Amino acid sequence: MSTVLLSVNQLSKSYGGRRAVDGVSFQVKHGQTVGLIGPNGAGKSSTVSMICGLLRSDGGSVELEGQAMAQGQNGAKLKIGLVPQDLALYEDLSAIENLKLFGALYGLKGALLKERCAQALDMVRLADRAGDKPSTFSGGMKRRLNIAAALLHEPRLLILDEPTVGVDPQSRNAIFDTLEALKARGMALIYTSHYMEEVERLADHIVIIDHGKVLADESPADLYRRLPAQAALRAELAQPLPPARLAELLAGLRGLPGVSGVSELGRAGSAAASAGPDSAAGARLEGAAGPAGAGGPVLEIGLAATAHAASVLAWLDAQGCALQHFATARTNLEDIFLNLTGRSLRD
Repeated sequence: MSTVLLSVNQLSKSYGGRRAVDGVSFQVKHGQTVGLIGPNGAGKSSTVSMICGLLRSDGGSVELEGQAMAQGQNGAKLKIGLVPQDLALYEDLSAIENLKLFGALYGLKGALLKERCAQALDMVRLADRAGDKPSTFSGGMKRRLNIAAALLHEPRLLILDEPTVGVDPQSRNAIFDTLEALKARGMALIYTSHYMEEVERLADHIVIIDHGKVLADESPADLYRRLPAQAALRAELAQPLPPARLAELLAGLRGLPGVSGVSELGRAGSAAASAGPDSAAGARLEGAAGPAGAGGPVLEIGLAATAHAASVLAWLDAQGCALQHFATARTNLEDIFLNLTGRSLRD
């Protein structure tokens, strides 16, 4: 079992009368990737700043391998690499000159500094652009160089604050490849992002913060179990049904094994049914469409697991209900995030 690398204990921070961070606690183990997510203003940035020792907390503590993190100079800080959301690069220096400057700030020099710079550029796939200035780079290349700068001192923990903001899909995948390679080498990561699919891909543990408090501190699998349905099936019936027959059908569906809920979304082909509200599972639905045209009711069926979809479809067929279209999907991290934090806009 992995040992604890970072311990965050009851961190708190207020700005004036507003409590931005309110008793935040979680741990990061060696080799673990923790997704730290929350709405705008949830307290993520303040928490990250206190973990790095850049912001003084009002209460609580941060320990890295048992060593307390302080705001002043200390050895624990040298075990952390920070990739800030705002790019920290000198546009008029070449990529290699940027890295030599940051490496010197970490106390690196001579042959070791040269070796670390080369390794970092190779890791982020910028070795062939070492002599070029960031002013000539794309946004994704600048983000990758920003990551390289945080790797020079070989930190035990790498913290990335929104590292893919404004980058193209190719650069995003290159960043993912880099982070997965670092994790394979045993480096621990804290990854903050508003892109739920990124956290879902990278993280093996997730911490959700809102209003300065920890709402969840669990593995993705445990988070998925929080919702009553783990998947959903949307079935568009080919023919309209009389109200009594529809009520009978809905009652029968609710009694099937693995079905956690059933709702009628409207008529197939109608605007409401095409857009559809969030499902009982909150899952996004995808599938192959059947013939177009107005049809019968559109049913959304919450499932304990996607595997139950086959038996539900077989039951509908036995009831003589021909389908115009059906689709399935499982619950994803965005569904859980919205379920815990709400759907109100955060500006």
